[in-house]
Amino acid sequence: MKRILLSAFSDEYSADFGEQIAALCRLGIRYMEIRGVDGRNVSELSAAEAKTCAARLADAGISVSAVGSPIGKMPLDGDWLAHRDMAARVFEIAAILDAPCCRVFSFYIPAGVDASFCRPQVIERLDELLEMATRAGVTLCHENEAGIYGESPAQCADLLAALGGRMRCVFDMGNFVLCGYSPYPSAYRMLRPYIRYFHIKDAVVTGAIVPPGQGEAMIRETLADFSAGEG
Repeated sequence: MKRILLSAFSDEYSADFGEQIAALCRLGIRYMEIRGVDGRNVSELSAAEAKTCAARLADAGISVSAVGSPIGKMPLDGDWLAHRDMAARVFEIAAILDAPCCRVFSFYIPAGVDASFCRPQVIERLDELLEMATRAGVTLCHENEAGIYGESPAQCADLLAALGGRMRCVFDMGNFVLCGYSPYPSAYRMLRPYIRYFHIKDAVVTGAIVPPGQGEAMIRETLADFSAGEG
């Protein structure tokens, strides 16, 4: 049976990093997916600021499960060179924070363009990011989201397979619901071999995000199936 660790996007509790740490300690949560630090995205931190964050987390006994980066959350026809430079900073920050994973996306498809025509460029860019992340000792984990290449379960599976399993999956069941796809069992079974972790988000097809267990994301069934597996 798999052991599932609980981590949190603590910036959804407070923009203040100290308040985030205090809340995690109070709730007994020992892992953070770091994203917002004192109102700034983690990608904006300097190396010195990242070291300060690492020290504060260590003092509180909190580890970083992943960096919730904005990598790949840009138009495919945007400024790739500037985005690649940002990704390099994020990987440096991830190494400082001893974060094993970095959440990424697969680029917004330009309006009016069929996603299939963008596939080669998406794969080329993700492959370049993977090489950078490997040198930094970080595992890239792709999250499904509306409007990016990896919006549908099939497109996510295509990317992960095309990249040889080097990139893993952040399975966001709520995002699948919001995009009109059934997260369980179809999407889950398709992506299960690649799943590194889950974002627990529930939603209904009308577009509302609701508390976990009150929507159509099939969270209980998904986690039960995953935790019953080996490893």
